[in-house]
Amino acid sequence: MFSGSIVALVTPFKNNKIDADKLRELVEFHVENGTSGIVPCGTTGESATLSYEEHEEVISLTVKFAAKRVKVIAGTGSNNTAEAIMLTQFAEKAGCDGALLIAPYYNKPTQKGLYMHFSEVAKSVKIPIILYNIQSRTAVNMEPETIAKIAKDHKNVVAVKEASGSLDQMSQVKALAPEIDLLSGDDALTLPVLSIGGSGVISVVANIVPKDTSDMVAAWLSGDHKKALKLHYKLLPLVKAMFVETNPIPVKTAMSLMGLCGAELRLPLTQIEDANKLKLEKAMRNYGLIS
Repeated sequence: MFSGSIVALVTPFKNNKIDADKLRELVEFHVENGTSGIVPCGTTGESATLSYEEHEEVISLTVKFAAKRVKVIAGTGSNNTAEAIMLTQFAEKAGCDGALLIAPYYNKPTQKGLYMHFSEVAKSVKIPIILYNIQSRTAVNMEPETIAKIAKDHKNVVAVKEASGSLDQMSQVKALAPEIDLLSGDDALTLPVLSIGGSGVISVVANIVPKDTSDMVAAWLSGDHKKALKLHYKLLPLVKAMFVETNPIPVKTAMSLMGLCGAELRLPLTQIEDANKLKLEKAMRNYGLIS
C-alpha cells in the first residue's frame, strides 16, 4: 500500500507561526519531483512543539494543497494513547490517506503496553496505519513479534517505518509479517532495506533532493539495481550531513540555503553550530545544491 519515496516534511515557520504559503510551495515541490507521499507533523515536522490547533492546521493544509495528487500520511503519534486516538481520528476526518504513529516515548511501555496502545488507536479509525519504531527517540524497541501481532490483529495496520538500525530485526519483521510494508526510517539504510524486501523510505533528505531519492527507490523496485546503487552512493555524503546535529536542524538549514523555506526552528531546537554548518555547506556544494 505504501511504497516509494515518502518525505518526512519539515514545518515551515515565520515569526513562530505556521508559514502556510511556504507549506504550499513545499507540497508543490514534492508533487513536481516525484515524491510518493508526504508526512506532515512527524518528528522532522517538529510535531512535539506544535499545539493541537497547529497540528490540525498543518494536516488540513497539506491535504488541501496535495489535492489527491500525492498521498498524505499524517504524523499522529503520542505517548498518551487518548491523544494519539484524537489526532488519528482528526487525520481520518481531514481526508488523510494514512497515519504514522511513533511508539510512545519517555514513559517506556512494555511490549504488552505497546500492543495495547496501538490496538486502541487502530480500533478507533479505519484509515491505514504505519507503525514507527525508533528506539533512539523513544527509549523502547518494538520487537518484531509485537509488530507482527499488532498487524495480524488489526488489518488497518499495514506498514512499519523501521529506524532501529538493525537489518537483522527488519528481516525478522518481514519474516513474521510478510503482508505489511517495510519502510526505511533511516536514509543511509534505504537501499539495504529495499534489498531485504522493503518497499520504500520515509525520508529526511528527500526534503532537499526529492527526485534523486525517488529515483533511487524506483530504480531498485523496477530491477535497475545498478542505477539504484549509483544513486545510493551519490546520496550518502549528503545523508550523513543531514544528521551532523539533531534532525531537523541540518535539513532546515539546508532548505534555507536553497531558498526552499526559512531555517526557523522552535525551542528547544536551536540554529546550527558554525562548525557543523560548514560541514553541511561542503556536502551541499559537492552535491551541486549550492555554489
